[in-house]
Amino acid sequence: MKLWLVLIFLSPIAYFVVARSIKHKTTTPVWLCWLVIMMPSFIWTAWTYIFGESQPLPLPVYLIPLIVCPLLYGWLVQRGKIEDKSKLSHSDEQKPPIVEEVLKTTPPRPINSQEETTLRNCFPWNIYYLQNIDYRPQAIFCRGQLKTIPAKAYEEIKNNIEQAFGDRFFLIFQESFKGKPFFALVPNPEAKATEQGMVQSDLRLGFALFLFAITLLTTTFAGVTIDGSTVENTWSNPQSLVRGLDYSIPLLFIIAIQKFTPYLVSIHYKIRTTLPYFIPFPFLLDSFSLGTLGAILHRRSPIPHRKALFDTAILGSLLGLLAIVPVLLWGLSLSEVVPLKESSTFDIQAQDPRLSFLLSLLAKLALGSALTPEMAIRLHPLAMAGCVGLFITAINLMPIGQLDGGQIMHAVFGQKMAIAVGQITRILALLFALIHPYFWVWTIIMWLIPLVDQPALNDVTELDNNRDLLGLFALALLIVIILPLPSAIGSWLNI
Repeated sequence: MKLWLVLIFLSPIAYFVVARSIKHKTTTPVWLCWLVIMMPSFIWTAWTYIFGESQPLPLPVYLIPLIVCPLLYGWLVQRGKIEDKSKLSHSDEQKPPIVEEVLKTTPPRPINSQEETTLRNCFPWNIYYLQNIDYRPQAIFCRGQLKTIPAKAYEEIKNNIEQAFGDRFFLIFQESFKGKPFFALVPNPEAKATEQGMVQSDLRLGFALFLFAITLLTTTFAGVTIDGSTVENTWSNPQSLVRGLDYSIPLLFIIAIQKFTPYLVSIHYKIRTTLPYFIPFPFLLDSFSLGTLGAILHRRSPIPHRKALFDTAILGSLLGLLAIVPVLLWGLSLSEVVPLKESSTFDIQAQDPRLSFLLSLLAKLALGSALTPEMAIRLHPLAMAGCVGLFITAINLMPIGQLDGGQIMHAVFGQKMAIAVGQITRILALLFALIHPYFWVWTIIMWLIPLVDQPALNDVTELDNNRDLLGLFALALLIVIILPLPSAIGSWLNI
């Protein structure tokens, strides 16, 4: 019955998070989206209440709601978006996706003939030869011929627009599907809010601390169950929660590094963003519980250029990995080597490290000759925290959509190529899943994530060579994490 109390307590938090995430993005009712996203927890809680906590969840009961409900949630959100987009006119040119994010609530203010003359004067003929101005419901498109390097063109025209119109517009520089650079002026909703004194603070410190406290509690409970105890025993003996700190503290430390790094980088590039919000897992199971779904932060202003997009995406994952490696080595050294079972993908009592190339190498380094081909690892809570951090890093580095990996590919190769890379990645994941059943987990995640990422204001200027190489290194790092250990290398290492 105490699980119902936990669910009732966390449900309003989930409703608040869902309401904020879909606000101005869909016409679908918030309560319906909340009900769909909470349905797995309701089903799992009902199962535990009916059959008892000693009866583990069958795999179909665990996986089917976990797969179907996010798909249904995404369909409901997209259905609302489609209804909104039907009211907009279409163009043969690529429309900036950022337009739809900026203009959910603020309609564009038309410019008069005098202002149009001023706008034309903002485009020097030797920088960008302006050929026509196209007025659309969501933006003013300025098309012509680029006469200089993209970075110089954007900076000069941006300065001219700001001198002529102040902060009235965002200036977007993108390429159409035909490969021709164009400019778009999108009304800045913050300009009107500033005039009316209605700018909302991004720092919801109290809410962020509250979510962190709840997540600390849920991850600590999860750490207790990983260490072999039960939720029921923990309720009767709260002092046993101390054992769960071996899992919760390093895990939250890793997640904090992964999320506060892009937060600080955003401050450096003057990008408005919220504090990272930790997400507690709204259900506790004795058999399997992570206690958290990670953390999120929400940008409230556009990204200025692809360099900023790249830095905010990659630094969190790389610095987080620097924290994960020592945590994993320490935790694996405290773990116990046990006989390998036939199926141990989700079994922390006998985890097969060969499911990850990187995890295999770290396990061999920590355990030495004790780890042989017939042996698995009974993970210490500290090692489990490192494994979860590695799992979160791998998800973030997937080259799809708004994930860090998708933004890295976007910054390195451009948005069109990033979409193609994301689709190829999905297909390769599906092929790998047919060969190795372990890979179906990654395949489902990849196919749930949209391919399109929000572009930067200057989405034409390319990165320097060092960042290009670092982006390829991040992709190689993802492959090392998610691919199983090759049998040849396993035989050589005697794993």
